[in-house]
Amino acid sequence: MTTVLRRAAHWHRPLMLFVSAMALLAVVSAVGVLADPRILTGVPIWLKPLKFSVSFVLYGTTLAWMLSLLPRRSRTAERAGTVIVAMSVVEMVVIVGQVLRGTTSHYNETTPMNTALWQTMGAAIMVLFVAHVVIGVVVLRQPIADRTGRYAVGLGLGLTLLGMLAAVPMVAGAETGIEGVAGAHSVGVPDGGPGLPLVGWSTTGGDLRIGHFVGLHALQALPILAILLTRWGTRLDERTRVRLLVVAGAAYGALTVLVTWQALRGQPLLRPDALTLTVAASLVVATAAGVGVVVARRRRPELVLAA
Repeated sequence: MTTVLRRAAHWHRPLMLFVSAMALLAVVSAVGVLADPRILTGVPIWLKPLKFSVSFVLYGTTLAWMLSLLPRRSRTAERAGTVIVAMSVVEMVVIVGQVLRGTTSHYNETTPMNTALWQTMGAAIMVLFVAHVVIGVVVLRQPIADRTGRYAVGLGLGLTLLGMLAAVPMVAGAETGIEGVAGAHSVGVPDGGPGLPLVGWSTTGGDLRIGHFVGLHALQALPILAILLTRWGTRLDERTRVRLLVVAGAAYGALTVLVTWQALRGQPLLRPDALTLTVAASLVVATAAGVGVVVARRRRPELVLAA
């Protein structure tokens, strides 16, 4: 375990330093959730820093690991990783700063200062998005030796971009009708209403954070699937593992679109209507059929050896 941690510390130092800081902030925020009685938009005021810090721990660690897989060192990718760290720090400084001031960070245009901070966060997120795209391009241009891992990393990076784009409706065209509020997570109901435990996703209306969350964590889900296929799918040849991963990636992307579409229709995640259930069932059937076709066409181990 110690050896793994030492190796991880040398992946991409700015990213790993940032991950360490976010891990510490997660602990502080968790204490804040328990110790600070203040409530903001219906949840403990320290819940947002807690969720963002945990998310950044996962994102930063996975990104640093992916960069370590590149067969050749890429200064462009490393610089893009450093830019991501800088923009993430800007975002977290604003989020924590606004918590200390007792107000919201997102969509807050109630004063000139709050507007400037919100716009600064928006600009930082856009730069982070571009830096993420740059890393994706570098990874695609430097193929990883293991094909299953290559597809997992490529699809994970791409679907994470989709998850970032799923957040656009939170701002673009959001009509809250509330003075000084420039956007919203919820659709059909005000932000801050009843929500699911911990994540806070609305239980009375649509919530755009769901698609954002699902898409972002493709960065972890698909590499984990690749590891499982490689470790436990010993009877599957490499081509079959890659095809299974592609099917999983397509299903994951469709799921991200599905939950975003559901939210845009003002529908709670746990209260889908008949149309949503039909589309979800179709996705499950299509995914199962895709897996079945891939497995049925797999090359048997003895045939692979003979070839």
